[in-house]
Amino acid sequence: MLHKVTGKQPNSRMCLVCGLKNPFGLHTAFYELDNKEILAVFKPREEHQSYPGRLHGGIISTILDETIGRAIMMHSEDEAWGVTVDLQVRFKKPVPLGEELRVVGRITKDSRRFFEGTGELLLEDGTVAAECHGKYLKAPIEKIADFDVDHQEWRVIESPDDPEEIDL
Repeated sequence: MLHKVTGKQPNSRMCLVCGLKNPFGLHTAFYELDNKEILAVFKPREEHQSYPGRLHGGIISTILDETIGRAIMMHSEDEAWGVTVDLQVRFKKPVPLGEELRVVGRITKDSRRFFEGTGELLLEDGTVAAECHGKYLKAPIEKIADFDVDHQEWRVIESPDDPEEIDL
């Protein structure tokens, strides 16, 4: 199904998932879609492997966690951040390195203090390689970390490769 990209979320400097200056990071781009889901796009490299040629399960869990956790940014009028309370991942297929991968995340439950969501890691052919359910505590960034927007270089970085539509 074709979805319109309605926005792009910020990247940072050193985050393992979105940090553009982290030499070991995934350098993931996050896109907000017209159906209120979020899409993460990344290409894992050799330093992200477990068995040769396979993405490490901890990295799979990490990208699913980050994607679901970021989905709340689309659903909250105030700036909302999530702290993971519970994460359940089901691994279904081996995930190769060197291919563009996608993760789709969505919010399934939202209350004053908590939110829950689900996500899937998709292989290039659209096959679901891993599924996830997460529960998060909502908290202001000041209570989570010493986060300086300028120092962290927290901003949207536009690219000519940014899609206008995504087929999922």
